[in-house]
Amino acid sequence: MRTALVTGASRGIGRAIAERLARDDYEVVCAARNRTELDEVVAAIVAEGGRARALVLDVSDPQAVAASLTGAEIDVLVNNAGIGILKPFMETTAADWQRTLDVNVNALYHVTRAVLPAMIARRSGHVCTIGSIAGRGAFVGGSCYAATKAFVTSWSESLMLEVREHGVKVSVVMPGSVTTHFNDHVPSDQDAWKLRASDVADTVAYVVSTPPNVLVHRAEVRTLTVPKSRAR
Repeated sequence: MRTALVTGASRGIGRAIAERLARDDYEVVCAARNRTELDEVVAAIVAEGGRARALVLDVSDPQAVAASLTGAEIDVLVNNAGIGILKPFMETTAADWQRTLDVNVNALYHVTRAVLPAMIARRSGHVCTIGSIAGRGAFVGGSCYAATKAFVTSWSESLMLEVREHGVKVSVVMPGSVTTHFNDHVPSDQDAWKLRASDVADTVAYVVSTPPNVLVHRAEVRTLTVPKSRAR
């Protein structure tokens, strides 16, 4: 059975991806910091006949990541964990800045570096990272968050060029607005126009299901209809 590791799997897009890949016959390693929420995700997957296990892990902690994942045999890595502190630059504290970089940027190094050598050794595997259309568009309050998502795009393409000769695929999925609890947002009827987490999960499932000689490196997914005030 193939194994998928999904970071930030306790809620939102990460949970939807974990549940979707489980339906595609992956054994899913659900990684996040909250044990209670992870147990709920695993229980839901198992109740539907899937296979999953929880991994309590702070992906921004290099020692914890190395101890948990070095040498792990992972077929698909979904780097989904991320945070969004959306503030004007002059209101962004040093702690805000550092935490966002640790989770959105540095964790990509820690997690991917831990599992990539085994992929290269067996000449197969897929690294799929969740980016954002914010990575190529500026907005007020995005000086840190949008910059980290621009990093995701550039890093993913560079990594793809480095490891494709070893049979390893690298992709980035870039959603538009998604109705989740991201950044402490509470979904409401006003979010009805947005993508659902399951839409992003379906895109990830497609990207990692391509034939061995086919790579979808970058997938941008948007809702078709948006309020005129949000159109861009």
